[in-house]
Amino acid sequence: MLQNDVASLWESLKGTASRPERCIWTIDQRINLQDLFAGSSLSGRLEQLRDRSVLLLTKSQLCAALSLIELDGIARRLILCPPDLDPEHIPFVIDTAAVNAAVSDQEAQICGALHADCVFPWSSTIKRGEHVRGKQHATEWILFTSGTTGPPKMVSHSLASLTGAIKTPSFSAQPIVWSTFYDIRRYGGLQIFLRALLWGGSLVLSDAGEPAKDFLARAGSHGVTHMSGTPSHWRRAIMSGAAGRIAPVYVRLSGEIADQGILDSLRVIYPQAKIAHAFASTEAGVGFEVEDGLAGIPASYFSPSAAGVDMKIEDGSLRIRSGRTALGYLGRENGSLVAEDGYVDTGDMLELRDGRYYFVGRRGGVINVGGLKVHPEEVEAVINRHPRVQMSLVKSRKNPVTGAIVVAEIVLKLEPDSNNSTTEAAALKSEILGDCRRALPAYKVPAAIRIVSSLAVTPSGKVARPDA
Repeated sequence: MLQNDVASLWESLKGTASRPERCIWTIDQRINLQDLFAGSSLSGRLEQLRDRSVLLLTKSQLCAALSLIELDGIARRLILCPPDLDPEHIPFVIDTAAVNAAVSDQEAQICGALHADCVFPWSSTIKRGEHVRGKQHATEWILFTSGTTGPPKMVSHSLASLTGAIKTPSFSAQPIVWSTFYDIRRYGGLQIFLRALLWGGSLVLSDAGEPAKDFLARAGSHGVTHMSGTPSHWRRAIMSGAAGRIAPVYVRLSGEIADQGILDSLRVIYPQAKIAHAFASTEAGVGFEVEDGLAGIPASYFSPSAAGVDMKIEDGSLRIRSGRTALGYLGRENGSLVAEDGYVDTGDMLELRDGRYYFVGRRGGVINVGGLKVHPEEVEAVINRHPRVQMSLVKSRKNPVTGAIVVAEIVLKLEPDSNNSTTEAAALKSEILGDCRRALPAYKVPAAIRIVSSLAVTPSGKVARPDA
């Protein structure tokens, strides 16, 4: 296990930064970590940021990445704002996190509106010089939960809790190059950022405005070996027709339910890769990783202290206890997110079938059909097994008799010999409904299926679901 403190992080960088291949690549830049270790991207202002509660409000992932590397152990607290943070919530964040400094690459007028004691404009130019980065603080890292409305929930982590699941990799003669569809200002992306640093590898950052096919081509040009994203990210990558532009040895899915359809599709495209799906949340941390190529979780994972993580099912919900759990919610009267027994209730519902636990959906996302509960994700898993379906979204529609009925939207895989006729579409819908009737109780079977060209995805890479 890696040592999880700032000293070991910088020793890791110091020991491997001399390798010329250790870089962070963006859409238009290349930052060599050797240059960063010998210099600064903060214009030599580390001392002015020492002991501060620093807001990282950035357009650029690179700005966030380099600031995190430089300020951990220097700042008392780092607040990592996600790219989709509503500007109206910035005053709330500043007050709640006691912000008294900020690093930003935003426009000058936006920086001026922060009302922090000091705001440092950031530049991607690395300036060489003497910089003492000795550990002064066990810096508190503040992350935002995804999918919240109203004032954001801010979750407190330490570097130790964030890196608790990162184990020392086995030796590889091939340089390790990580990349991810995630934004590193979210928990899932931050995990990949830290893995790249602590594994002695490089990192290819995505860009919000970059088409999937261009990002994959760019990642491939840098020789990406390890790639992660949500199942929705991977489905969109396959739909782009450019998934074959990368040849990873490791493919990781997290953030959504990984059904057998997407796992099988990735196995066909990347026969040489280890394909894993993982569970993690901002509050509970990384729970587990499944590498056997099958959907669901082996029941053996629920053995006591498996891989340093205790898991149990209570009232159908997955609960996790480990050293990777967040420290708590910031700015709440009761900031604890764990129960008296130390477990975090994830709100993700599971069912045991044939020796494996399967995710069926979120507790708060149920469709009520005449008093009977339907988890949309459970229905989607059945629909996505059809060989012509790329991805699907199951949702509710109001009904005067039952209150709601189940309906589905589906995106089809591109088939060169398909004529996309009305007759063919009707036949496909009939086949999919037949699959649902054979696998699900009648009240869970969609009353209607609509074929669409695409489905919206949230900034965190998940299928955008209607408000419950």
